[in-house]
This record gives sequence, structure tokens and C-alpha cells, in this order.
Amino acid sequence: MEKSDGRDTLARIAEAKLVCERKISLQKSKIDSLHAFYVNRFESVNSTAQQTTELQEKLGKLKGKLRKGEDDLTEAHTVRARKEAKRVAIAKSLAAMKEKNADLKRVVEEQRATKNKYAALISQRSKVLADCQEKCNRSKEHIELMEGAISWYNRALSFRIENNHGVKFIFTNISRQNSDKEYSFVIVLKGNTYNVLECNPALDTQKLVQELNKSNELFKFVRIMRQKFQEAEGARVHGSANDRQSLDVSQAPSEVQVSTNYRQESPWKKGLKPSECMSRTREGKEGHEVPSPGSRRAAPLKALNKHASHG
Repeated sequence: MEKSDGRDTLARIAEAKLVCERKISLQKSKIDSLHAFYVNRFESVNSTAQQTTELQEKLGKLKGKLRKGEDDLTEAHTVRARKEAKRVAIAKSLAAMKEKNADLKRVVEEQRATKNKYAALISQRSKVLADCQEKCNRSKEHIELMEGAISWYNRALSFRIENNHGVKFIFTNISRQNSDKEYSFVIVLKGNTYNVLECNPALDTQKLVQELNKSNELFKFVRIMRQKFQEAEGARVHGSANDRQSLDVSQAPSEVQVSTNYRQESPWKKGLKPSECMSRTREGKEGHEVPSPGSRRAAPLKALNKHASHG
């Protein structure tokens, strides 16, 4: 009985052992399966991670290329905008040049018409120009005569001229005691009126200036002023009329028209006397224009001003 119980127990134990071995084998199989699964899974995840890393690197490179492409695109847009602006400017410039060309053509036509008009005027005025040239030649001869007249006065009356605030006439050879002693007066023309600003020694010139403004005979006034200085010097020295012989100025001109320009050649080289110069000046030549009263009044002082500055 005991032996049969022992066999049963061993049988149950052996059966239980078989069951346990089957379960262990089954669990071991499951564990191996899970191990293989997780290994495969790990390898798959690792591969995926590597791929992800590679893709990230590629993505970074693509982003760099994309940024470069965007920069290139921006630059291309800028260049395009610049070229477009240049094209618009060139188009405007061409339009302006076309318009200007049209204006120039119109101006050329107008200038051509004006040229023809002035050509006709020049043709019409050629005779007038020839007449003016002839008058100019007469004026040159007139200037030579006036220069000779002024030179004659300088020698005959022993005076010189200075130009400052007016025209200053300075006489010498009046005083017998001192031939270098100077007698002077300053005359100025304001408008059409002569005025004596100063006189040394002092003389009563009011009536003489009034007569000068009526007659406009400046050189006659200068001649009379020298005579007045001589009389004053004679009265101072002798208490009577001047006993010093005055220079003979009876042939000097009483009316002179003096130009404002001078030439170096004097009419004395032509053998003319002062009276002949003045006679030819007053008479003029046929067709010579007569200056206006205002210009005739101002001409002597202008000539003397220039003569003083040149001297």
C-alpha cells in the first residue's frame, strides 16, 4: 500500500515536473521571443534615430541652401528693380531727347528765318555802315586836331592839369619874382553847369562862371583866369596893372569841342597852326554830325580828365 502511494506521488511529481518543464519551456520561448522582439525593436529604433540624424543634417543643409536661394532671389529682385528703374529712366530720357530734338528743329527753322531776315537787314544796312566808317575817319582827324589844340594851350599858357575831384588847372610863369610859383583853380561840371570849387589865390569868379555856363567856352575861361592871376600878381607887387608882358594868345580858339579819346600823332606835324586847327574844328566837314549841347559842354572836361590821367 505504501509502495503504491509512493509510486503515485512520484508519478504526480513526475507529471508536475513535466508540466513545469513545459511551462518553463513555454515561458523561455516567450522570453526568447520577447528578447528577439525588443532587440529587433531597438535595432529599428536605432536605425530610425540614425536616419533621423541624417535627415536633420540634410534638413540643415537644405535650410542653408534655401536661405541662400532666398538671398539670391532678393538680390535678383533688387537687380530687376534697378534695371526696371534704369529702363524707365532711359525711356524718359529718350522721350525728352525726342521732344528736345523737335524743339531744336523748330528753333533751327526759326533761326533760319531769322538769319534770312538779318541777312536782308545787313544788306540794307551796308551803306549805313560805310557812312559810319567815313564818320569814324573824320572823328580820328578831329581827335588829332583837338590834341594839338590842348598841347598848344599847355605850351602857350604854361599850365598843367591834374584830375581829382574835378579838373585842376595849375599855372606857372606868372610871378616875375618866382616863375615856379603855382596859381590854380579847380572846376567841375555837375549836370550841365560849371562850378569853381577852389581858387588859389582867391579871385572873384562868379561872373566869369556865369559867362562860362552861357557860352560854354571853357578854354576862353582858362585864358581869362590866367589873365586874372597875372593882374592879381601885378597888383600885389606894383599896386597897379600887371607890367609883365603876357603871352600872345590872340590866335587861340574861343570855342573847342574835345573828344574823350586821344592819339599820339599831333596836327603840328602836319604844319597846322592853332587857329587853323580850331577853324577846321568849328567848320567841320560836309555830313559831320553836330554834338548835342550837353555833350558839347561835357566834352572839354572829359578830354582834359583823360589828358591829365595820361600825363
